[in-house]
Amino acid sequence: MSKKRRAFSAEVKAKVGLEALKGIEPIHVIAQRHEVHPVQVSQWKKEVSERLPEVFAKPSAQVGDEIERNCKEKELYARIGQLQMELEWLKKSWRIWGVRSAAA
Repeated sequence: MSKKRRAFSAEVKAKVGLEALKGIEPIHVIAQRHEVHPVQVSQWKKEVSERLPEVFAKPSAQVGDEIERNCKEKELYARIGQLQMELEWLKKSWRIWGVRSAAA
């Protein structure tokens, strides 16, 4: 029978990654203590080091970016709705004017 994969919480991953990042103990010792593979500890260490600047990022900049993205999405959805309405109007107009589509 195959072993079932273990799932680790974000807190455990962060704790182990931070321990490895500190460099007080070798990775293989940390891995043995937490019962994970040393490669996994190295991956968590890398992810912690890459995402650490996000902790100190200005919240207002993040909020501003999110608001900007939401506005652009709303504009796109509004444009899609407008184009759908225009398409429906054209379909009805063709029937009223007796114009046949090229596909028909």
